[in-house]
Amino acid sequence: MYRYASDVLDFRTEQHPPSIPQAHGLNVEASPTTPAERHVLRVLVVENETRAADTLVQGLLRQGYHAESVATGGHALQAHHQVDLVLLDVDLPDLDGLEVCRGIRAVSDTPIIAVTARGSELDRVLGLQAGADDYLVKPYGFRELLARIEAVMRRARPRQAASRTIDHGLLRIDATTREISIGGRSIELTRKEFDLLHLLASQPGTVISRRQLMAQVWDDTWSHRGRTIDTHVSSLRGKLGSSSWVITVRGVGFRLGHP
Repeated sequence: MYRYASDVLDFRTEQHPPSIPQAHGLNVEASPTTPAERHVLRVLVVENETRAADTLVQGLLRQGYHAESVATGGHALQAHHQVDLVLLDVDLPDLDGLEVCRGIRAVSDTPIIAVTARGSELDRVLGLQAGADDYLVKPYGFRELLARIEAVMRRARPRQAASRTIDHGLLRIDATTREISIGGRSIELTRKEFDLLHLLASQPGTVISRRQLMAQVWDDTWSHRGRTIDTHVSSLRGKLGSSSWVITVRGVGFRLGHP
């Protein structure tokens, strides 16, 4: 849980609800810049501890940010398109936070700050390699978080729109028109088949877990959908004309192949 002590956010258990101080990091006047001096950012807090999420959201709101929270990786994968910055807890109940980070980064340049109790050098390296723009270890000072948000957003320069077309050998995927072709021959896919193939093609060479596929294609991380994925993969292979386009990695998930 969060605990405010000398402007530090601590996640050790408290017997009493945390109070939000008026003069320790959460006072607008204490912020390096005021809302009038900056673009009001939309921040998504991904945190499964309700009290911790509420406290952080309240603090960000007091600083002039637009902030909201979700408690699962699946919801984060659905909501990140609507925000300017993601504060991502690596320890989530449904998906591993690094998996969520890779999923967001595969389809979006939205800045991500990983916020976690995992503080080893290896954990930091893995977080940054997964696509996080910064890595903050709990407990941390709220003013430090604000400074890191400002720094990350300064580095996030306007980028050209990401290419909406993916070319992988003879395979071409146009995300704008949702058209698929192989060697110039058009392939008709269902909506879910397209989403499945596009997700795999967005991360070529990467094995996408079944849970991530369920989260991003079917918006579902909790229920066990039997052979839903296998059925769609089988149909997709048939339409693409080769089982080598989608490779099964036993016990993990699937990756895009290259016949």
